Amino acid sequence: MFKDGGDLNRMLTEQKARLYIIRRCVAMLLCHRESTND
Repeated sequence: MFKDGGDLNRMLTEQKARLYIIRRCVAMLLCHRESTND
């Protein structure tokens, strides 16, 4: 297991950042598709 919470914490932070970026991209794609769907 982990010696300290540093590695685990960093992993969780990276995962959160990745999820946040993916959600932003999806939101932009959806908004773009809706705006061009006139």
